Amino acid sequence: MFKTLEDVQKYCAENQIVMVDFKMTDLDGRWRHITIPIERFTEDTMEYGIGFDGSNYGYAPVENSDMVFIPDLSSAAIDPFMEVPTLTMIGDVKIIAQPSNKDFDQYPRNVVKHAEEYMRECGIADEMMIGPEFEFHVFDRAAYQVQAENTFYQLDSTEAQWHSGAEGPNNGYHVGSKDGYHICAPKDVAQDLRSRICLKLAERGVDIKYHHMEVGNPGQMEIEVELGTLSQMADATMLIKYMVKNEAVREGRTATFMPKPVYAQAGNGMHVHMLLMKDGKPLFYDENGYAGLSETAMFFMGGLLKHAPSLCAFTNPTTNSYKRLVPGFEAPVTIGYATSNRSAVIRIPAYAKSPSKKRFELRSPDATCNPYFTYAAILMAGIDGIKNRIDPSANGWGPYDFNLFTLPKEELAKIQSLPSTLEGALQALEADHEYLLAGGVFPKRLIEIWIDRKRAEGRKIEQIPHPAEFAAYYDL
Repeated sequence: MFKTLEDVQKYCAENQIVMVDFKMTDLDGRWRHITIPIERFTEDTMEYGIGFDGSNYGYAPVENSDMVFIPDLSSAAIDPFMEVPTLTMIGDVKIIAQPSNKDFDQYPRNVVKHAEEYMRECGIADEMMIGPEFEFHVFDRAAYQVQAENTFYQLDSTEAQWHSGAEGPNNGYHVGSKDGYHICAPKDVAQDLRSRICLKLAERGVDIKYHHMEVGNPGQMEIEVELGTLSQMADATMLIKYMVKNEAVREGRTATFMPKPVYAQAGNGMHVHMLLMKDGKPLFYDENGYAGLSETAMFFMGGLLKHAPSLCAFTNPTTNSYKRLVPGFEAPVTIGYATSNRSAVIRIPAYAKSPSKKRFELRSPDATCNPYFTYAAILMAGIDGIKNRIDPSANGWGPYDFNLFTLPKEELAKIQSLPSTLEGALQALEADHEYLLAGGVFPKRLIEIWIDRKRAEGRKIEQIPHPAEFAAYYDL
């Protein structure tokens, strides 16, 4: 939005802005923030930054070095959810060093930038363009508790089928089980909510393709965006989640991107469409290739499929992720590619026919990921595929131009699958991460701390008695 501090100060004076808010991304992919009065936003802020303790954000400590946040003026915008007029912006994290500051290599925004730089240094492409699809649930109520004597969660949605017999206000319009896809008003009660979210995103430069209700009946929705560069879309992903959650709260509701918040209903994925550009030309198109894809596209795909198990440690980084990645739903678990086949990990949309739009999508990720790490890891896997000419067909990963969900068990057993647990994904990352270290994009210490942190998180959750265990075992 701005290029100079003077531009910011002038804008704030003209718009009665009194606070400046700085948002930083922690290791897990949550925004944290610090706010200062506008009078304290000076040239010193831009040059020396704002110091903070990165260990509280989950990062490994850096010996004998101070960590500082440097604002990115181009990201500045008014925060629409603050009552006190507040300008908000994101930025980068650096380490104080001589003769000049250097990037903190564990910081997510730096990792994705380094991945793009490595891609260009390899001469592979100038830009990677991606377009995530954001699925989420909006509930009227979400309560949960984890205590020694009481562990539960309760969800409610007035549009859900389970609400049809509720006392009190009840208009009789409810969405049946797995019947929400593109359902219309009055059953779709969140049309205006989604439109308001999309309008706010458009004001912030995020181009919206469309929004609609999704399959899951208790308030599942989707917002799909137009393609953007890797760094742009990583920033946009953080903004989209912020807008969705805060606009829902403003309306007295609550939103979650949990992959599987509702048992036996469709889960929330974040399918990622992708293509490469060089010298202004698309690299994934070849009219004579399979489904119109070039050799470069196929090798990129081969890298993704080879490293799919270890990628899951970043693309699906929660225990809840693996309650979505189960056979029989639209979330794929088999490692392979196909055209227009939603049961394959990689799907090639048949409708994307023009050279500039020829692409494929990775369907396994979900939005509980840290988008910077996820998008960077996807690019690094693809680069490895191109550099080593990994042919997905020669490696037996397809094309699977048939429904994998209906294969006989003995045939399905022959096809490699994604990890079925978070621990399985972490083990895969331990065994297969050299492709991430190339070019110094992912520091080894970051991968080590990620594995340790996520492993501890998973073990803690595994130790908690589950309500379903009481139903199954209490009387034994």
